[in-house]
Amino acid sequence: VQILDCGNSGTTIRLLLGLLAGQPGTVTLDGDASLRARPMRRVTDLLEAMGGRFDLPEGDRPPVTVRGGALRGAQIDTNRASAQVKSAVLLAGLTADGPTRVTERGLSRDHSERMLAAAGVGIERDGLTVRLTPPTHLPAMRWRVPGDFSSAAFWLAAAAILPGSDLTVFDVSLNPTRTGFLDALRAMQVPVSVIETGDWGGEPVGEVRVRGGALIGARIDGAVALRALDELPLVAVLGALAQGETVVADAAELAVKESDRIIAMRDGLRAMGARISATPDGWHIEGVDGLNGAAIATRHDHRIAMAHAVAELRSSGPIQLDDPAVAAVSYPSFLTDLRKQVTP
Repeated sequence: VQILDCGNSGTTIRLLLGLLAGQPGTVTLDGDASLRARPMRRVTDLLEAMGGRFDLPEGDRPPVTVRGGALRGAQIDTNRASAQVKSAVLLAGLTADGPTRVTERGLSRDHSERMLAAAGVGIERDGLTVRLTPPTHLPAMRWRVPGDFSSAAFWLAAAAILPGSDLTVFDVSLNPTRTGFLDALRAMQVPVSVIETGDWGGEPVGEVRVRGGALIGARIDGAVALRALDELPLVAVLGALAQGETVVADAAELAVKESDRIIAMRDGLRAMGARISATPDGWHIEGVDGLNGAAIATRHDHRIAMAHAVAELRSSGPIQLDDPAVAAVSYPSFLTDLRKQVTP
């Protein structure tokens, strides 16, 4: 049995479940303590409907063993809006014996569909349903990958909370299923301008300019919250410093990320003097003029560490992250780069 270490990445383990389900051989997927706390049956149950076989000795948590074999095309209803779940099914569908249809509750990120279509795979969308026709083969291709919007968002948020800032990021993905954070910034009266400059492998690419100024509280929910899911910790930071009330709702999925991000951001920002309360699917926040230094529990979550590092820019004192190295999961040099950019 081969063992693959997926580290801290929920995307990696869930997409590999789909990719390996139709391949011969037995592989065990595992990860760090954070990944071992994340649910897997939301994926394996659906793949089992296609003939996939899995062993989960811990019930619903990694490690999970994939016993690859023949798969059949199927009509799958994910019962949620999750790009990870949808993509796992689509990747499994590549080796199925017929077309696979995936229907989700809401429109989630479509990076996988765009990539597969660019590679020549038959992909059709009808509302919230994606239909994949398995190809006879997949060609080798050269890919140019746009800048990661989630990584760029930390810089956009930093500029937004610092009056007088003027920041432009270049060559960043502008995939419309991914850029809800820009809508959240606009809702909070942040000046945002976007110029699309190209298309890389089916992904729109361009530049985003943000200027800092007064933030106004807003309600971020529904489709915008879904399209900004990974950036919602930054929305909490913006809300903590905005005039009036900010409400984030329809984001219960935050509770099953690398950490329970709803609680992690509530506790961290509250320690910094924010007026924030948690709800089952987000936060209620009353803005304050500035924050304080505090000790922050990162909970082994890169986005929690990075969001609080951004919040520190409007703090009267330093923060102490209990595990600053965790930021390296998605952006190894972020904390160093941030210090360089904001130090006179």
